[in-house]
Amino acid sequence: MPRGWPGATPPLLSPTVRRYLIAALALTFLSAACGSAGVPPEGVSELPPTDYAAMSALLAASDRPVVLNVWASWCIPCRSEAPLLRRAHEESGDRVRFVGVAVRDDQEAARGFIAEFGLVNLEHYFDPSGSVPGGLGAAGVPHTFFFAPGGHLVHHHAGVIDEGALALQIDELLGREG
Repeated sequence: MPRGWPGATPPLLSPTVRRYLIAALALTFLSAACGSAGVPPEGVSELPPTDYAAMSALLAASDRPVVLNVWASWCIPCRSEAPLLRRAHEESGDRVRFVGVAVRDDQEAARGFIAEFGLVNLEHYFDPSGSVPGGLGAAGVPHTFFFAPGGHLVHHHAGVIDEGALALQIDELLGREG
């Protein structure tokens, strides 16, 4: 019998390994519990193509504030903000227009992302060349732009956005209307 363990068998895993396993299990259960509001991918229509000129025209013609999120299915940070955008749309979609632009992606992967995260009620466009973020002075993904009615840029958030920043900027947009 090993020293230090009188009358007991030694543990199979060290305390450090056990902590990592417990953390991994907790994350697995948490992600399952907070899972996506996914829909079948075949329920997502092909995304209409867009470019910077077309998106600028859409923004200028909007009579509501717009939250424009630039994303890609292969972008890990985009996956963390997708549920936040879905919830924000559920809460404010009657007063704010939510537009997603999939960039440097392919249609099937983009539609799969939309289905996985239950984003089917948001407006989505497809920009394979990345001209929309490029025209707005941004590179990479994710980016979230906040526009007043008529297309005036109010705020640009580079990188992954958190719930507090998203809520604050939406409140700012709605405060400009009132």
